[in-house]
Amino acid sequence: MKIHTGEKPFSCNICEYKCIRKDVLQTHMKIHTGEKPFSCHICKYQCIKKSHLQSHMKIHTGEKPFSCNVCEYKCIKKSDLQRHMKIHTGEKPFSCHICKYQCIHKSSLQTHMKIHTGEKPFSCHICKYQCIRKSNLQTHMKIHTGEKPFSCNMCEYKCIEKSNLQRHMKIHTGEKPFSCHICKYQCIHKSHLQRHMKTHT
Repeated sequence: MKIHTGEKPFSCNICEYKCIRKDVLQTHMKIHTGEKPFSCHICKYQCIKKSHLQSHMKIHTGEKPFSCNVCEYKCIKKSDLQRHMKIHTGEKPFSCHICKYQCIHKSSLQTHMKIHTGEKPFSCHICKYQCIRKSNLQTHMKIHTGEKPFSCNMCEYKCIEKSNLQRHMKIHTGEKPFSCHICKYQCIHKSHLQRHMKTHT
């Protein structure tokens, strides 16, 4: 009934978190204490909740019990599937109050807001590179290590990012997804089309 009344009698004495049940508060407090009582016997993963460990174990077993009924997407968690389905429905519940940006994930909006604040929390320890996302920093570090994990199975091309390989493969397939609405020009890269449009303007 507290769900209906909105009553949350248990509150954290460190942050503003409030909840309905005492056991939920006890679990929350582990965030502040750093306690992670559940650990994976295969890798070094540790977590606060038993349910998190159960979900994690599916990474090792390869089990993906939740599947999309529109495409071939499969995942470990129901929440991941629910987020994925918004791709098909076109739903973008999170929007920026500064620009017209809209997105599916709250975390994506939080990352986007750093564009407006200028915040770049991730920085390279070798050069002056700074970025918004941890994944961008991980990709950047491959420049220093020389690592190129993605390779073409038709030629000797290798690259740092999967997206670069996907674009490269269009050379072999002949696919040119970007086309000019004024003339018959077609190309592989969006940036090439943008440059081409300047010939008309």
